[in-house]
Amino acid sequence: MKRLRLATVWLAGCSGCHMSLLDLDEWLFELAGKVELVYSPIADVKRFPAEVDVTLVEGAVANRDNLELIRRVRRNSRLLISFGDCAITGNVTALRNPLGDPAPLLRRVYVDNVEFPSGAPPSEEGIVPRLLERVQPVHEVVSVDLYLPGCPPSAARIRAALEPLLAGEIPHLQGEQLRFG
Repeated sequence: MKRLRLATVWLAGCSGCHMSLLDLDEWLFELAGKVELVYSPIADVKRFPAEVDVTLVEGAVANRDNLELIRRVRRNSRLLISFGDCAITGNVTALRNPLGDPAPLLRRVYVDNVEFPSGAPPSEEGIVPRLLERVQPVHEVVSVDLYLPGCPPSAARIRAALEPLLAGEIPHLQGEQLRFG
């Protein structure tokens, strides 16, 4: 039997969803026997691969690096799941949105409040990812196939979403499994 090619992605968020994934405890051993983990922050893979069956995406799209990654993820994933409230609504990550353009905040952090100011926030590529003007949930940037809410989703909820996928079925979360927060 062909193993499911699984990826997990961490955009702008706290990594709580990945911590809940690890809370699957001994079921992780069963999962490991049924999937090939092809990309994840818990694996040392540098570039998102092609032909991924299922990708769980944690976090919101807050900077250009996130934007490039989520577009690559969507192109290369058969099924994309918004994993947690930040991916679904922007949640805590999007609290900066009412402030508008992030440039004044970056100036305050990197110039005004440091002992030896450089005169400008870092702008070289690869130093600090350039912030987008507005943090966006994943579905505002690419199409999403399933939503797995929670802040973070519980291990039981994650398992309830993954088990049908392992059987070749689409999960149908309902009731308490669709609760946010």
